[in-house]
Amino acid sequence: MKKSEFTHVDTHGNAAMVDVSEKPVTRRTALAQAIVYLGRDIVSQIQSHELQTKKGAVFQTAMLAGVMGAKRTADLIPLCHPLGLDDCQINIQVAGEAVIITARAALSARTGVEMEALTAVSIAALTVYDMCKAMSHDIVIREIKLLEKTGGKKDYKVQK
Repeated sequence: MKKSEFTHVDTHGNAAMVDVSEKPVTRRTALAQAIVYLGRDIVSQIQSHELQTKKGAVFQTAMLAGVMGAKRTADLIPLCHPLGLDDCQINIQVAGEAVIITARAALSARTGVEMEALTAVSIAALTVYDMCKAMSHDIVIREIKLLEKTGGKKDYKVQK
């Protein structure tokens, strides 16, 4: 049977965790982004510093949720290695009628931290949605993507 091109599939086509025990420990970082379209009304409330919903402070709660999500990635995504993060920073910026959420995760390990950064922005975006949905159901999580990673075999940076 031909070796699979997928890293998490064995020669029989079964899901399998990647053995990273022979890889060197290196500094690994990842930067991910999510864009959440909120609409003019919600953004105007944010810009006038009135966005405190019945559930609490939206951005602060989303940032905490993002960090918590990053720390639980291996519990959420099958075959992810459990990682002890050295750092996870979430940033939320208003851009037009949307917010841009970024997460930078870092650690020293044998495997990358991309899934933790992507999980962080995903959970933060879902938290923004949950906290703002009483004001509008027209909220759209438009894009979740990896912007860059360092460490391991090769670095990656999205081309602009």
